[in-house]
Amino acid sequence: MPDPNGFLRYGRRLPVRRPVPVRISDWREVYPPAGEGLIREQATRCMDCGIPFCHDGCPLGNRIPDWNDLVRTGNWDAAVESLHATNNFPEFTGRLCPAPCEAACVLGIAGGDPVTIKQVEVEIADAAAARGLTPRPVSAPSGRSVAVVGSGPAGLAAAQQLARAGHAVTVYERDDAIGGLLRYGIPDFKLEKRHIDARLAQLRAEGVVFRAGVNVGVDVTAEQLRAEHDAVLLACGALQGRDTDTPGRQLRGVHQAMAHLVAANRVVAAAGEGRPALATLPDGTPIDAAGKHVVIIGGGDTAADCLGVAHRQGAAGVHQLDLYPQPPRARDEGRDPWPTWPWVLREYPAHEEGGERVFAVAVQEFVDDGTGAVRAVRIAEVSVEKRDGRRILTVVPGTERELPADLVLLAIGFEGTEEQPLLAQLGVARNARGAVDSRADWQTEADGVFVAGDMHRGASLIVWAIAEGRAAAAAIHTYLDGVGALPAPVHPASRPLAAH
Repeated sequence: MPDPNGFLRYGRRLPVRRPVPVRISDWREVYPPAGEGLIREQATRCMDCGIPFCHDGCPLGNRIPDWNDLVRTGNWDAAVESLHATNNFPEFTGRLCPAPCEAACVLGIAGGDPVTIKQVEVEIADAAAARGLTPRPVSAPSGRSVAVVGSGPAGLAAAQQLARAGHAVTVYERDDAIGGLLRYGIPDFKLEKRHIDARLAQLRAEGVVFRAGVNVGVDVTAEQLRAEHDAVLLACGALQGRDTDTPGRQLRGVHQAMAHLVAANRVVAAAGEGRPALATLPDGTPIDAAGKHVVIIGGGDTAADCLGVAHRQGAAGVHQLDLYPQPPRARDEGRDPWPTWPWVLREYPAHEEGGERVFAVAVQEFVDDGTGAVRAVRIAEVSVEKRDGRRILTVVPGTERELPADLVLLAIGFEGTEEQPLLAQLGVARNARGAVDSRADWQTEADGVFVAGDMHRGASLIVWAIAEGRAAAAAIHTYLDGVGALPAPVHPASRPLAAH
């Protein structure tokens, strides 16, 4: 049984981040590995609750109390097995997920400090990787074939589940390397790409075939895809960035955030391979923050990623703008009662590295320098008023001012999956949210064509992508008359914990 006094004897602790001057000089991960003593101590804080709400906070249904206690007692092999029973890629989620499981931890009631679930998770995964990710036994070949379009976490999770069930799986990716947003959308200081490469080696050993640099719908038609495979899974993500019609949007130097992140990741990847490269857009336009005044518009994960990249590229200064007021540092039980996901101030390692956050401001104009390039961003303060349960934002007269800006990055969210030839060829339409709907069995309006991940639910958390990939794989396995059943942690209509 767990230590009933663990949470009383130990407070919440995380590994000390690498010093700011050191880490902004390279692209390595911010957190060093934690020592075994620290992780076992933190795992000891888990109470193995009678009703573990962390299970419901995580859509994967991770057996969190189980592997916490296994770590506490030093049974790492069993902890690895328990963790992988519900999560194909815990080294990804332990680094990238904002941890709704921790928000639902019973220790968090009344403002307490939850268990460091993410950190324990990533240390278990890293311990397994250090010993080598052994390919799992694969069932006898089923004689059925599945195409997975998109190689992000949803597509990779589905591919692994289906391959282990004996199906022949081919993953198609339009980029030149496998990994989706994990590869070129997430900076290395959050996820070094060696973790992706290790998993891909495991998947290849389990029989998954990868075809990078293939734009399905262009290089391979939907008709060809369906002729070669018995089922198709669409897992293309939600990469259509939300834009703005603010005056001056057309100026040089105003870009979507993902354009900046992808360009920067390609430079880092090229440097790792010994190839010189410059951060540019596909048309060759430079998009490097070196020596520039940078303004990032948005307050979420993508904005924080841009902030960390700008620091490492040597920006002269950075402002991060948020339309909404600064959130409280602690959960407001009236607004977001435990165990729901709270609206609180989230401070990322990138904020520790520099830059200035500005809350409750609206961009009025991107200011032209006279040559068609941006030189400043004109902002104004906004006030917030609640009407009929909605927040109404109003510009405060007389509060306008300018911020210098040579590079502006729009990190204001995503509008769903991109319109692409493949959808028209399959006869599949996007809904009003820019996503692709499915029936209860994860099939789209085209028979034998399934959808999962952000392409289905819109931009969301990595744990939801993996959960949907696993669930869609279970549905495809049933569709192909596979033997037995695969785990299906979520339903197409599943939603995060919410207060009603």
